[in-house]
Amino acid sequence: MLPTKLTRNEDELAIIKTIANSDDDGPVLMLNLNRYTSDAGFPDTGLHQEYITGLEAFLPVVGGKILWRHPVLGQAVGIQKIDEMLAAWYPSHQDFLDLATAPGGENNYRLRGLCVEYAVIHRCTGDQYPFCP
Repeated sequence: MLPTKLTRNEDELAIIKTIANSDDDGPVLMLNLNRYTSDAGFPDTGLHQEYITGLEAFLPVVGGKILWRHPVLGQAVGIQKIDEMLAAWYPSHQDFLDLATAPGGENNYRLRGLCVEYAVIHRCTGDQYPFCP
């Protein structure tokens, strides 16, 4: 469903699936580090705005939500160029996995593919932050 430029880490997906199929499944925070295409309109127009508006409406279908988004101004250490950090919270690992088949998922992934040039998503605990539901 995702374009090849947004390659999934199959080893990590296997871990997520194992957790989702266990009694230990619970909240998860996905920290998205995104670099957008030059024609995406980041931060607040065009494809980027359509993608974010759609994502904000789509995530609740699986019980998730965007906790915060923040533009990145630069990197004091390292060379990874990203435009935005986005924290998405899910009630469980299974809910995160359900994104791909949830109603609206196809359009969300289409917009993501058009808008995002590069992405890394870090899986974090979702139950240890004061800003989590």
